[in-house]
Amino acid sequence: MSEAATMAAGSKPRRVIVLRHGQTDHNAKGIWQGQLDAALSPKGHAQALAAAAALVRFAPVRVVASDLQRAANTGADVARACGIPISLDPRWREIHAGQWQGLTNEEVRSGFPEDRARHDRGEDFKRGVDGESITDVARRVRDALDDLVGSMGPGQTVVIATHGVAGRAVVAELLDLPQSLAWQRLGGLSNCHWAEVVEGGNGWRLAAWNASA
Repeated sequence: MSEAATMAAGSKPRRVIVLRHGQTDHNAKGIWQGQLDAALSPKGHAQALAAAAALVRFAPVRVVASDLQRAANTGADVARACGIPISLDPRWREIHAGQWQGLTNEEVRSGFPEDRARHDRGEDFKRGVDGESITDVARRVRDALDDLVGSMGPGQTVVIATHGVAGRAVVAELLDLPQSLAWQRLGGLSNCHWAEVVEGGNGWRLAAWNASA
């Protein structure tokens, strides 16, 4: 049954909460993490606990999370607070930033000035020479998103614990927004902030962006 037919039949709308992980020391220092497996800082863990307590009101039925520990541990705090299961999937990982990973913003700007300028203009290209592009990330998360939405029952809420670039890509895919437009218009998700996307009669709509505890 299509989304429109489901809603017309009187079923409760489904909801997806896209949650960025808590702060890491790399975040605090302005270091490009990409798929480096950085742990939550003490501040990041406190942020995750606060977000978990706030998300209980949505009554999610499960959490799916990136297998990188900063997102996995954030998702685990949500799952624990809500008393629900969590599963890990590498398709929810952050963009792979290639040779930029482990460098500060200043080092990237100095070492890769042309590509950093392309990044600032919102162009789509492979980060750090051998990393991923936004198109690559969108394709990866779209595959995971199709599996997730296809498994959701009427009225269910699911939390996706992921990362900044990947999270925006997920929201754009749900809303059928071009990734370039989402980059320009939505901006970023702060640490342990989330987007709320709700099913409607004509597709999915953005109910909240960069919400927090």
